Amino acid sequence: MRVHSVAGVLAATAATAGLLAGCGSKTTTSPAPPRSPAAASSALVTAQQQHNQADVVFLQNMIPHHARAIAMSQMAGNQTTSPQMKDLTARIGTEQSPQTQQMSDLLTGWGAPTPAATASMGAMGGMGHGQTPGMMSGAGFDRMFLQMMIVHHQDAVTTSQTELSQGSNPATRNLAQQIITAQQAEISEMQALLQVI
Repeated sequence: MRVHSVAGVLAATAATAGLLAGCGSKTTTSPAPPRSPAAASSALVTAQQQHNQADVVFLQNMIPHHARAIAMSQMAGNQTTSPQMKDLTARIGTEQSPQTQQMSDLLTGWGAPTPAATASMGAMGGMGHGQTPGMMSGAGFDRMFLQMMIVHHQDAVTTSQTELSQGSNPATRNLAQQIITAQQAEISEMQALLQVI
């Protein structure tokens, strides 16, 4: 039964391509903290609080996006027998879990709604039995996961590039650049794996 759940997760990822919309640029800045002897600390707090709507939308979209990648990777890591795939799926979770927490912390600090960092099967869409014949084991499974995760990573890169062009918060823009750098490298790695699996 679990293999069909994996298929549902992977298929839902393809269906979510393009859902991460462009962001606005309306700036909302929280009041600066009162001056104190710790001027450097106050300046840091002000920098963390200054943000615009693009920053908020980026974080609100990326939290569930990361949650789906983590869930997909955990299931694929349990399903695959390939050492390279197991290494890749473990790294995706290790990389994206702390980023998800950082995104939640930023939204909380701004008083903005924070989406749940979970990826339920219901929210991701399930696939019925027989919809992926012969695809859910061995090399066929690994190839399907890689193809779906490449698309998922490409979505994250596009959304992060939008944040760099429209966002204003330094911490959020730095996170977007980290996502671009890491996920472009993983896209190249997954494309190479597709050639040998």
